[in-house]
Amino acid sequence: MKKLMLFGRVGAGKTTLTQALRGEEIKYFKTQYVNYLDTIIDTPGEYTERRETGGALALYAYEADVVGLVLSANEPYSIFSPCLTSMVNRECIGIITGIDKQDANVERVARWLTLAGCKKIFPVSAITGEGVKELVDFLKEDEKEKNSEQN
Repeated sequence: MKKLMLFGRVGAGKTTLTQALRGEEIKYFKTQYVNYLDTIIDTPGEYTERRETGGALALYAYEADVVGLVLSANEPYSIFSPCLTSMVNRECIGIITGIDKQDANVERVARWLTLAGCKKIFPVSAITGEGVKELVDFLKEDEKEKNSEQN
């Protein structure tokens, strides 16, 4: 499975998504440091929000195969600049979390992620499970291709 690094502000749903992707019970806890897991790098939102720690995220991105820009479906604005992904030499995807929320605006958030440079966007709900399988399938694509080539 491709190693995914998650970027996003505090409360965007990165840790909850990490738990869903790993098949763990969903329980809230505040990420205080970069959690370098087997297939996921979960980062604290403060690293994305503070200019002083942005460089650390750039360095951690070298450890990932895919960088996921995470925005909640009910965000009032995007923290990601237009063409942001041009600064990353890894594939960047957009992940819209909390699509099950009453005030979700998936289309608006998808436009922001497209503007940031994401070519693929995955709307997900870690709570209901909607969209999680599609994201997992994407992260496993290389494995499927290798297996079909070997057969």
